Amino acid sequence: MGVNIAELLPKKEIELEDLKNKKIAIDASQMLYQFLSSIRQPDGTHLMDSKGNVTSHLMGLSTRITNLMAKNVNLVFIFDGKSPKLKFKEQEGRAIRKIKAKEKLEKATREENIQDMYKYSQQTSRLNEQIIKESKEFIKALGLPVIQSPSEADAQAAFMCERKDVYAVASSDSDALIHGSPRLIRSLTLSTKRKLSSGIYVPVKTELIELKEVLQELNLKQDQLIALAILVGTDYNPGGVKGIGPKTALKLIHEYKDFDTLFKELKVDFSWKRIFAIYKSMAVMKNYQLNFKEPDFEKVKKILVDEHDFNEERVDKLLLKLKKEQELKKQKSLADF
Repeated sequence: MGVNIAELLPKKEIELEDLKNKKIAIDASQMLYQFLSSIRQPDGTHLMDSKGNVTSHLMGLSTRITNLMAKNVNLVFIFDGKSPKLKFKEQEGRAIRKIKAKEKLEKATREENIQDMYKYSQQTSRLNEQIIKESKEFIKALGLPVIQSPSEADAQAAFMCERKDVYAVASSDSDALIHGSPRLIRSLTLSTKRKLSSGIYVPVKTELIELKEVLQELNLKQDQLIALAILVGTDYNPGGVKGIGPKTALKLIHEYKDFDTLFKELKVDFSWKRIFAIYKSMAVMKNYQLNFKEPDFEKVKKILVDEHDFNEERVDKLLLKLKKEQELKKQKSLADF
């Protein structure tokens, strides 16, 4: 779910060229879910190899990542660790929604309703240990850093951005800003349009959101931004306070300078202090290393072609393009030196 306050945030469109040679932290689980949801057959089934193993995530990683690497965007992938206990309610809610979607999918399948089959199959996506393991192996084969967070990936990414070890955090929600990330990038992709579950395509622009500008424009301090997120709803209090959207939440934060009085007046049925404490003190790894290496082209090909039946000619073309870009990058580096 994540914190949804996008309508309040000042943002500016950027080009991928603006991110050239910059390190960008990626919430790996979020990206993998997107691949599993969107990369499917027309009837909604996942892409699979001859052994029945899902390959949608590898298709997404092999195209999206290599395209961004070719644009000299340096990606760092961060994987979720153990979630705070307060997130269990949201996770239970997601599980229930998947069960309901599965029931609708079965009905659509019986009726051979291809459109509904695609729609509801997207809502049943699950990220299992095998997919995570394969994704880590593939990302490492491309020579990119993989960081295992002790808790939430967006908190780890925000910490790394605060340290200036990465330029920005790429995510589809606003959680990284609530955790204090100086910069957030939305829609980090080469695509100019995105397909919705309804089948409609909408334009996509890469956007940069800077925390400093957010706080200035909204006239907030960081603690107030956290309180605003709690009012609207987070993964630790799904739905937030009933009837309060982003604009009303902002008005209330300006009206009440004391959070305790604010939440007491609203008679909330959750502990806002526990949620606030999560954002202020979530566990992060501090001794990580960002080691970028040369891609292991043989291993990449082995994973895609030998283990998962990807078309060898297409993989060779993809790797050749990446090799050329890597060589060009080396030549430019030597020339600069």
